[in-house]
Amino acid sequence: MRSIRLLGFLAVLALGSTIARAATQEIYPAPGQAKADLAAALKTAAATHKRILLDFGGNWCGDCHVLDIYLHDTTNLPILEANFVVVHINIGRMDENLDLTRRYEIPLERGVPALAVLTEKGKLLYSQKNGQFEAMTRIQSSDVTKFLAQWRAIKPGCSTVALTC
Repeated sequence: MRSIRLLGFLAVLALGSTIARAATQEIYPAPGQAKADLAAALKTAAATHKRILLDFGGNWCGDCHVLDIYLHDTTNLPILEANFVVVHINIGRMDENLDLTRRYEIPLERGVPALAVLTEKGKLLYSQKNGQFEAMTRIQSSDVTKFLAQWRAIKPGCSTVALTC
């Protein structure tokens, strides 16, 4: 029993240090870069037949860092890379890129991170309305996997089962 507690403690400690390291990384570029990044993503998505994943948040946001860790873990990264072009949109302290939050129907009062999914042509398919990812303590990596699988584009010649086709 004692060794189980020790293993649990070590796992929590490892996760905490991973999150602390991630919190010092800058995920979101300067707020003024959002429109150029979105324009570049639209070109890339059209050329590669991928969907666009808009990630609204800020570098100060711990939950945003946890979502980023989950997006880039060994299960989700292949799905993400095969199916999406990601655009990180910096919302400052809830006072930047508000035109984009309105355009993509992101209710900032529900918190961040907040996600939207666009077609390869830029049409809004999904926007997070209820703060689904704003409290990452209630979310697991498998929840992100389900989200990515649900919103990925089915490419010609691929089955609905293959996640990285």
